[in-house]
Amino acid sequence: MKEIWTTMASMMGVWAFCQSLLHTVFPPELRFASLKFFHRLFSYFSSYCYYDITEIDGVNTNELYNAVQLYLSSSASISGSRLSLTRGLNSSSITFGLSNNDRLVDSYKGVTVEWEHVVTQRQTQTFSWRPLPEEKRGFTLRKESGSVALHEFEGRVSGFEGHPWESVPFKHPSTFDTLAMDPAKKAEIMADLLDFANGESFYQKTGRAWKRGYLLYGPPGTGKSSMIAAMANYLGYDIYDLELTEVNTNSELRKLLMKTSSKSIIVIEDIDCSINLTNRNKNAAAGGGSSGNSGSRKNSYDVAAPPGANGGEDGVNTITLSGLLNFTDGLWSCCGSERIFVFTTNHIEKLDPALLRSGRMDMHIHMSYCTFPSLKILLKNYLGYEESDLKQEVADELKGVIDEAEMTPADISEVLIKNRRDKSKAVDELLEALKIKAEKNRIKPRVIRNGSNEVEDEEQEKRALDSPKEGSDQLQENRNQCDDKEGRAIEDDDDDEKMH
Repeated sequence: MKEIWTTMASMMGVWAFCQSLLHTVFPPELRFASLKFFHRLFSYFSSYCYYDITEIDGVNTNELYNAVQLYLSSSASISGSRLSLTRGLNSSSITFGLSNNDRLVDSYKGVTVEWEHVVTQRQTQTFSWRPLPEEKRGFTLRKESGSVALHEFEGRVSGFEGHPWESVPFKHPSTFDTLAMDPAKKAEIMADLLDFANGESFYQKTGRAWKRGYLLYGPPGTGKSSMIAAMANYLGYDIYDLELTEVNTNSELRKLLMKTSSKSIIVIEDIDCSINLTNRNKNAAAGGGSSGNSGSRKNSYDVAAPPGANGGEDGVNTITLSGLLNFTDGLWSCCGSERIFVFTTNHIEKLDPALLRSGRMDMHIHMSYCTFPSLKILLKNYLGYEESDLKQEVADELKGVIDEAEMTPADISEVLIKNRRDKSKAVDELLEALKIKAEKNRIKPRVIRNGSNEVEDEEQEKRALDSPKEGSDQLQENRNQCDDKEGRAIEDDDDDEKMH
């Protein structure tokens, strides 16, 4: 036994001597060049290509790393012998991912590719402006040379973005074919979207930022969210849904914008409800008598958060109207390309005129109550009915009552869904519901509801754009009149119910 230990000690001494001699004779540069040469030699005879996707790119987060994680957890074509299972808080679904230093096989267009999750310890940092994780993480993609173009495969994962946005696969089925809207208006919107997506050279030639804004306004239930989904499916863009009450400062808003990708739709739904966009002219009129200093202008840009919203140090949201305007049309909004901004509102008259002008909201789309062309689309979607399948007298009755009824596509869809197993019954109940609603509208005093009268909305919009001060005063007066009339109408409804 003593001889064995002596022999091993001698061998270790020889190995240490050879190692020190090797380091002296072959410097690190030569060893690196040799390894690089052998790597190229072996790769020359190999039929595979390798792509490394690291978690940290320099000092910045590589969003493609997070995108690959989400893709692997949502893909149904992946198979492996060892997977990491997780379940989010308050979630009933289980997602799987790739364990550390493990690999799995994926299939794309009949080609087999391999993903490997590489995790190693990071060397001790001497100095860094940004502390880095203790582990180096990354994915390695191996595929056969020439089998699948890299940009083709990237298209599967680049649609998912990481921090600070939480990503989920977009699977909304809405398309322009199923959207209940006048076909002529749909064709106009689709043409405008296509011109934007193919307009890179035009925007460069004219010196404009490659972005476009759409304002969707109208009563609840008219399909504003479905319109956004149809736009995304039509162009193949990502959607970023921004909840302003979760953003505390203009700086955070700017950071969120910088983290969005090209070919994306940035959505702020119900912008008049998410935060209180106080009209600047109204603020100036209210504060003009009490203060004449320069601070009154600053106060007129304040945007207050609703009660209970998280905010700054004192719990108040400090996003300003100026910050929101710069978000859509300032210098920071130009840091990127091929972006679409979409705002939705049920009350266009509540928005500050500065938000409505061209360059911010370039196209205003009124989502109106259901019309007869929209109704035909709904009948086709839910019942499989073509116009020729309806009896002529029934079609004439529907056409004659639909405009007076002022029912939203959502309300009509509910009637059709409820009776979709009996098509004749569905049409009969829909006709009856339309007649009842139209009769109520004829009996009631005519009330201009927000979004219910397209001509009135357009006139209000023009007045707001042409003369902000006069427009805001007139719109405020209209709203007060509407509130009074709606109050009287509700009282009349209560009296009618009591009589019945």
